[in-house]
Amino acid sequence: MISYVKGQLMTLDEGSITIEISGIGYEVLCANPFHFQDFLNKEVKVHTYHYIREDNQSLYGFKKKEDKQLFAQLLNVSGIGPKGALAILGTVSVPEFVSAIEQEDDKYLTKFPGVGKKTARQMILDLKGKLVVWLPDEENEDTIFYQEDITSKQKRALLDDAMEALKALGYTDKEVKIVRSELEKANHSKVDDYVRRGLQLLMKS
Repeated sequence: MISYVKGQLMTLDEGSITIEISGIGYEVLCANPFHFQDFLNKEVKVHTYHYIREDNQSLYGFKKKEDKQLFAQLLNVSGIGPKGALAILGTVSVPEFVSAIEQEDDKYLTKFPGVGKKTARQMILDLKGKLVVWLPDEENEDTIFYQEDITSKQKRALLDDAMEALKALGYTDKEVKIVRSELEKANHSKVDDYVRRGLQLLMKS
């Protein structure tokens, strides 16, 4: 099992990033490669899941270790494959997903691509009680979700990058423009936070 890879981030596209290590380029599939764009042409460490089947070997990459761990848990659910697991991780944060599982909110879970009511119930059956370690501590919730203050110019730059990332994922200019008006109300300090929130809004529309 390849636990992580550490090397220079050479390229990123809609579905993967390429990391060069000792002259070898490793293609790593990601839920949202643009989460890593700040590391382009720099050294980056990516947590990886080595998916092995008779006809397929793929590396899936994650910025956070808990994302990788949730991906592995999702693969154990009947009806969820790597593509479906990535779609979930690209749309929602780990605590939000765990909260939906613990509350048995199958209506929320069926909003994910390829997840019907049967699969949603199966996820709840298989995962409830196993993921609570990733729920935020209510006493420290303000600290967990604290965002650094940023200037208006910095915020515009972050939003511009997030809009380009959403368009690269296949959304139209019209869809992205509508989402931007909502995202302007938020106050994030990272592009990937805006992208994640944008995906959530697009999924609800």
